[in-house]
Amino acid sequence: MTVDVASQDRPDQGMSVFERYLTLWVALCIVVGVVLGHFFPGSFQRIGAMEVAQVNLPVAILIWLMIIPMLVKIDFAALGQVKEHWRGVGVTLFINWAVKPFSMAALGWLFIGHLFQPYLPAEQINSYIAGLIILAAAPCTAMVFVWSNLSNGEPHFTLSQVAVNDLIMVFAFAPIVGLLLGLSAITVPWETLFLSVALYIVVPVIIAQVLRRWLLARGGKEAVESALQRLGPVSLIALLTTLILLFGFQGKQIIAQPLIIALLAVPILIQVYFNSGLAYLLNRSFGVAHCVAAPSALIGASNFFELAVATAIVLFGFESGAALATVVGVLVEVPVMLSVVRIVNGSKDWYERGVTSRLKV
Repeated sequence: MTVDVASQDRPDQGMSVFERYLTLWVALCIVVGVVLGHFFPGSFQRIGAMEVAQVNLPVAILIWLMIIPMLVKIDFAALGQVKEHWRGVGVTLFINWAVKPFSMAALGWLFIGHLFQPYLPAEQINSYIAGLIILAAAPCTAMVFVWSNLSNGEPHFTLSQVAVNDLIMVFAFAPIVGLLLGLSAITVPWETLFLSVALYIVVPVIIAQVLRRWLLARGGKEAVESALQRLGPVSLIALLTTLILLFGFQGKQIIAQPLIIALLAVPILIQVYFNSGLAYLLNRSFGVAHCVAAPSALIGASNFFELAVATAIVLFGFESGAALATVVGVLVEVPVMLSVVRIVNGSKDWYERGVTSRLKV
C-alpha cells in the first residue's frame, strides 16, 4: 500500500466527505436536535418511551444500521495473521485493554469528579464519568481503517488487530465497564449491561459475518465492497438521526450550561494523546516497523463511539450525562485523530532512527 506525497501533506485527503467533516455534522446535529427538542418535546418523550426490557427500540434499530456495515469489513480469518505482527498487536492490546479504560477512569475522576465539579450539574457527575469509561472501553472498529490508510499503515496488521479487538470485546467489554463503574461507586445494572453487549456486539457481529460470507459467495471481495458503498449512506443517516435524538433530549441541559461539552472534551483529548503516544513509544522501543507502529498508536487511541453511545443510552437513558459524554467523543474524534495522524507521519524519520539504533545494539 502506498501513500502519495499530497496525502502525506494533507492526511484528510483519503477520507470521504462525511468522515472529513464529521465534527461539522455533529455540530449541526447539536443545533437541529436542540431546536427540535425545544419545539417538539412531546414527540421526543414518546420516542423515549418506546422501550422493551430497558432497550429503546428506535435507537436499537439505528445502532444496528450504524454498526453492521462497519462489522462487514472485518474478516475474522485475518486472526491467523496475528503472529506476523505479534509485537505490534501485543502493544495495541495492552493499550486498549490494560491502559485506556483505566486511564480514562482516572482522568474522569480527576477532571469531572474534582477539578470541573463546581461547573457541572451535581446530579450528573457520576453519569458523566460513566460515559467516559464506556467510551474508552470500546476500541474503534471502523474508522481505524481510515486512520491506518492515512498513516501508510500495514493493512494486514490493521485487519488482524481489529479482528482480535472485536473478538476480545465480546467477552471483555462488559466486565471492564462493570469493574470501573463499580470502582467509581456507580451502580452497575449487570443484566442491562450484558443485554447491551448481546444486542450491540454479539448479534451485529453474527449478522455482519453471515452477510459478509453470503456476499463473498455471490461475488467475492468486489461484492463486499459494492455492498459497503450502498450501506454507507444508511450508516451515516442512522448515526446523524441518533445524534439528533440525543441532543433533542439533552437540549435543556446544553442551553443552560454550554460549557459542559468543552469540559467533557478535556479528559477525552488527554487520553487520546496519552494512549497514542504511549503505544507509539512502546512500539519504537520494541523495534516494530513504522508501518505497524503508526496504526497501532491510532488503534490504541480511537474509540468505537457507536457502541459507546448505544450502551450509555441503554444503561442510563437519553437524558443522562453518560449519553452526552459519549457523544462528545464523536464530536472530537476526527480533528484529534487527524492530528495524531500528522504526528506519526511527521515523526517517521525520528521513529526509524530509533528502531535502527536498537537493532544495531
